[in-house]
Amino acid sequence: MLRLLFLSAACLVLPLAGLLFAQWPLRELVQAYSVQANDLGQICFAVAMAFGVTAASRAGAHLVAGHHRRSPRFVATGVALCVLPWAGFLLWSTTGPVWQSVRTLEKFPETLDPGYFLIRVALWLLVVLVLLHALAGLRRTWSRNA
Repeated sequence: MLRLLFLSAACLVLPLAGLLFAQWPLRELVQAYSVQANDLGQICFAVAMAFGVTAASRAGAHLVAGHHRRSPRFVATGVALCVLPWAGFLLWSTTGPVWQSVRTLEKFPETLDPGYFLIRVALWLLVVLVLLHALAGLRRTWSRNA
């Protein structure tokens, strides 16, 4: 189930590329809708990155310092010590604004197109996914090596 969710989010890269490509012809040839294509592209990018950071961590595809010589417990504890305070602060400081944005269905400020609230939700989702991944890694390494 989780793998399908990450795969679905990865598929947002295709419409993102199409929307970014479409901006030029829309602006130059059609002379309309390029800003709307940009707004929709921003939403696709935000949601794809919210899942992409955790997907890259799960796959071990991030650029990281050479921790291959360290014990899994050391790495998981280090990740948790870095991620947990950051995630806690972001959840604490963004939950109110994100909830307000969702309640009012916040629009893009420049264009007043609907959907800006989805970018705020994607920020919150990114933090939750990274937090859960760090906690799962900590639990996995400490329970396996106990």
